[in-house]
Amino acid sequence: MKNIQHTLLVILCATFIFSCKKSSDSPATGTGKVSLEFDNRAGDAELVFGTTYTTAAGEQISFTKFNYYISNVVFIKADGSSYVVPKDSCYYLVQHDVEESRGPLVSNIPAGDYTAIQFVLGVDSAKCAAPVEQRTGVLDPAGEGQDMYWSWNSGYIFLKTEGTSAQSTMENTFMYHIGGFGGTTSATINNIKTIKLIAPEDPIMVRTNRQPDIHMYVDAMKLFNGTTNISVATDPMVMFAPYSTTIANNYQHMFSINHVHND
Repeated sequence: MKNIQHTLLVILCATFIFSCKKSSDSPATGTGKVSLEFDNRAGDAELVFGTTYTTAAGEQISFTKFNYYISNVVFIKADGSSYVVPKDSCYYLVQHDVEESRGPLVSNIPAGDYTAIQFVLGVDSAKCAAPVEQRTGVLDPAGEGQDMYWSWNSGYIFLKTEGTSAQSTMENTFMYHIGGFGGTTSATINNIKTIKLIAPEDPIMVRTNRQPDIHMYVDAMKLFNGTTNISVATDPMVMFAPYSTTIANNYQHMFSINHVHND
């Protein structure tokens, strides 16, 4: 009798384990949502307007504005396959002083486990050159995108930051408005930057009943030392000029994934 009970117990355990394995191996189906959380920082600290920070050049700065465009979002799996967010819903304007803008929600992502995310800091050339009626929402030059558009240059400002500094020769202020998509008929400045971030530990697990949160750190101080040290005393204002590429090369290093919430 004991042998029969033992045999039944073994069979039940094996059936349970097989069932669990089969369930875990089953591909996820349907679609889900992912929250992109842009946590703006100043080095190891939270970015706070009006707070004084020291750059790598030893200069004291204080931010009053920090805005940037995120677009062309792609979710990438371990095998290299990917999901590209449709063009009509892949443009986001992150404004540090507008809390809800720092956590855009991406919908209709095919369920699955993704190990990386890729996006553009800026606005792609096709959208920049599109008829104005096709540029709506945060890209509307007469609406939500008005503060991030050069009317005199017919182009978007990909990143806009302003602030104060005692070392600045421009009435103690600094102003960096960085844009340029490469031009349409002739080559011009191109400051579009594609950024790919790898999930540090757990994958981004998209499910119909689960909304992951990708918690990204965005270090504003990298503007001043990503690859090249920037001095506000020497360059207090940079807009559509060759030196803007130096700042763009710096700001592509601002982003990192701190962690992923899969709850």
